[in-house]
Amino acid sequence: MIKKKIFYTIIFILLFKNLNASEINRIIDKFEKTENLSFSFKQNINDKEEKGYCVIKYPKKIYCLYDNYNKKLLVSNGKNLVIKNQTSNQYYIYPIEKTALNLILDKKFLISKIKNSNMDLIENKFYRFKFIEKDNQINIFFDRKTLNLIGWQNIDIYQNLVITYLFNLKINLLLDKNQFRLPSID
Repeated sequence: MIKKKIFYTIIFILLFKNLNASEINRIIDKFEKTENLSFSFKQNINDKEEKGYCVIKYPKKIYCLYDNYNKKLLVSNGKNLVIKNQTSNQYYIYPIEKTALNLILDKKFLISKIKNSNMDLIENKFYRFKFIEKDNQINIFFDRKTLNLIGWQNIDIYQNLVITYLFNLKINLLLDKNQFRLPSID
């Protein structure tokens, strides 16, 4: 009787690992084919919610226009990241490698981490990959049904918890090549 229980437990573990490996491979296959993403977002930073629209072009390019009073603009050309308050013309510029977006916007890096990370099923709705790279702890989330990227969670350069949820996702649209040009600093 004990041998049967051990045998069935081992079979169950092996089947579960194979199922997990299969889902991970499907996520990787779909993500590898993704050249760009366009989406609406909700972002929560220390319980303050912001909304807007973004476009990501791999690797490391992003354009986001926030739907708030300041009409905040966030743009990365792959090397630098600019955050600009368009109402007051105030801006901040950072080398992208100093931010978690350097990793989040690097598809090859994410795929390598996904291959070597454990996958968690959360609320039977989405998959989470959790990893730490240098000083960055990042969670990446994929929808269980579509296998699309649906968000991430990280700590920003000011040590704030940032949770970003993506929706109305569109993949591989034709993009304006000038969209990721850094805004002029007046």
